Amino acid sequence: MGVQVHLPATVGSFLLPVTLCILTLLPQGILGKSGDEENTRSSALLQRVKRGWVWNQFFVLEEYTGLEPLYIGKLHSDMDKGDGSIKYILTGEGAGTTFTIDDSTGDIHAIQRLDREVKSQYVLRAQARNRLTDRPLEPESEFIVKIQDINDNEPKFLDGPYQATVPEMSRIGTSVIQLTATDADDPTYGNSARVVYSILEGQPYFSVDAKTGVVRVSLADMDRETRENYTILIQAKDMGGQLGGLAGTTTVNITLSDVNDNPPVFDQRLYQMSVPESAPVGSVVGRIWAKDRDIGVNAEMKYSIIDGDGRDTFDISTDATNLFGIITVKKPLDFENKPSYTLKVEGANTHLDPTLRHRGPFKDVTIVHVSVEDVDEPPLFGSPSYYIQLLEDAEVGTVVKTVSARDPDAANNTVRYSIDRSSDPEKFFYIEITSGALMTVRSLDREEVGWHNITVLAMEMNNPTQIASVSVAVRVLDVNDNPPSLSHYLETFVCENAKAGQLIQTVTAVDPDEPLGGQRFYYSLAPEAANNPNFTLRDNQDNTAWILTRRGGWSQQDQTVFYLPIFVSDGEQPMQTSTSTLTIRVCSCDQEGNVMSCNAEAYSLPASLSKGALIAILACIFVLLVMILLMLSLRTHRKKPYLCDEEENVHENIVRYDDEGGGEEDTEAFDIAAMWNPREVHHPLGKIRQDMMPEIESLSRYVPQPCVIGVGSGEDSNVHGYVLAKLLEADLDPCAPPYDSLQTYAYEGEGSVAESLSSLQSGTSNADHEYDYLNDWGPRFKKLAEMYGVLETNTPPMW
Repeated sequence: MGVQVHLPATVGSFLLPVTLCILTLLPQGILGKSGDEENTRSSALLQRVKRGWVWNQFFVLEEYTGLEPLYIGKLHSDMDKGDGSIKYILTGEGAGTTFTIDDSTGDIHAIQRLDREVKSQYVLRAQARNRLTDRPLEPESEFIVKIQDINDNEPKFLDGPYQATVPEMSRIGTSVIQLTATDADDPTYGNSARVVYSILEGQPYFSVDAKTGVVRVSLADMDRETRENYTILIQAKDMGGQLGGLAGTTTVNITLSDVNDNPPVFDQRLYQMSVPESAPVGSVVGRIWAKDRDIGVNAEMKYSIIDGDGRDTFDISTDATNLFGIITVKKPLDFENKPSYTLKVEGANTHLDPTLRHRGPFKDVTIVHVSVEDVDEPPLFGSPSYYIQLLEDAEVGTVVKTVSARDPDAANNTVRYSIDRSSDPEKFFYIEITSGALMTVRSLDREEVGWHNITVLAMEMNNPTQIASVSVAVRVLDVNDNPPSLSHYLETFVCENAKAGQLIQTVTAVDPDEPLGGQRFYYSLAPEAANNPNFTLRDNQDNTAWILTRRGGWSQQDQTVFYLPIFVSDGEQPMQTSTSTLTIRVCSCDQEGNVMSCNAEAYSLPASLSKGALIAILACIFVLLVMILLMLSLRTHRKKPYLCDEEENVHENIVRYDDEGGGEEDTEAFDIAAMWNPREVHHPLGKIRQDMMPEIESLSRYVPQPCVIGVGSGEDSNVHGYVLAKLLEADLDPCAPPYDSLQTYAYEGEGSVAESLSSLQSGTSNADHEYDYLNDWGPRFKKLAEMYGVLETNTPPMW
């Protein structure tokens, strides 16, 4: 028995016949004998059991597009009698999903479209089993289904589109870029993956190598300044470029990079520039530009002044972009000396290409004419600064220095001089306004001010805005005009146990003067103390002197204080001298010379006066001082007189009525006779209102008859006398408040220009009152206008 494998006709037409080895199957293996019998028979025969089928691989074309499943092949076992007792099993890659097998007939089909570029082969395993017992009739065998390639993929440029750069002016054949197209078909089978390159667009500038895909320059001397960018179209075709092959395309954007192939050229052959003569050094005059068609470093320039009468006056440099030349002032300008300059300027490239030197020279020359503009300049001093030395004993009015300044302009205006007072606040100096003579107006003292830094101003008369200044430094030189004097120690002591010749003090002197050779002092006792029996002086010749004792046996009981006059002189001319008195006290000292006491009264103190007693005395003095301060404080806060109780809070005399008054014509509300005749103020004969009593009584008091009699005659005299009487009463009464008697009314009377504002009689009229006119009466009636009148639309609400 054997296994037959039937291949489809399509496979046979493309492939070599597949030879399948048919192996003989042992009947015992197929029938499934018992284990003992098999072992016995195996041991007896010693034969190797062979498999019933063996095959290696199937071949099938990819991209099948039929409607029916693609037939791969047929599996058949010699033990298959066609009765359906054998079942074929297929396992492995794609079994059940990509490949299926008819378990009865063994036919293998592909149920999905196969693509070699996705998967080129499948490994499957087949086995024949007993359908009833599911026992394997043969061991499982493995076979391979290989997918055979067809030309179904065009070449592709995976990195396109491409960007490339090539220098301008490149030679023919210069490599630009290499392109590579990838074909997914099988390169080992046929020409499906054999790619050939060609250029579709971009001639005659570029070409491409058919085999390598290298793009090269095919036109010489391509100029970037004429055309910078190129776009070419490259095609890659498989099947060796034959008819029917698949093709893919890509674009290559090629940019010509710049090289220094163009010389610079100035846009002007002559530049005209101007600059004011007052321009400081470093000021920019103007800029020039040598244009270069190249870009980047190939257009960078370097400028230089190669000739002209302004080579030393002006300078030129390149700006930050290295393109423009900046002309600047190198030296101060003066219109009056030279009004114009001529410069010859050269501009050259800084980066040259040795291969293109034949296209040079890469430089150009231009002329720059600079005109200096006249400016009204401030006066110019003959020196930038002045230094003067002056003795401090110079007389007032001494001419220190004569400064001079001139107008540098052609007009040569007159110059006037002055001193900046902020530089000489003490006014030690004065300058003559026309001549510039600087002189002293106060005495100088080096010990007070050693230096004077004066600022002198020069101003043009015709143009006061033109002012110049110069610094004048005056150094005050020293003159020996101060006597020396003892320093620090003007008092010392001598111990009671001091012996003759003992040093008790070293004295030194100071002098505010500063002689050039240094200080030198001479010491001696004053003539009146030359023969002093107690002390002597020794000059050490080093600007110091010693005070020594001449005797011993000092006692505080004999004398406690000695005064020693010391004569000091300096060594300069004129010599300055002084006499200082040294006070010497006699003190009690211990054996080591330390002072114990210098007061003779200390020995007469009672022995019973201890420290506790001293503290008690001090405490009593302190208490006494506190009591004195307390008494002084109480006296300063004496009780002041108070106002009378009944008049303490009375500020004004107010009489209020609830009825409308009649203004000046009303005689009922208040009896004016009280003002004319003060004697009748409290008499019941006057006209008194009966309808209402005043809320408070008037502050007007009864004035006795003698106070007003004889003051005057007539009505005016009565009023005048009343006022004087009230004034006298207030002056004599310490409790009377200094307030006037005031009568007030709550309403305006009929005699007022505003007429009556009362609402007491408004009930007699049925008409509505209009108070809008209150707005026209000014600020005094503003409150009434807000209460009764109509508010304006722009007036904010009050509540």
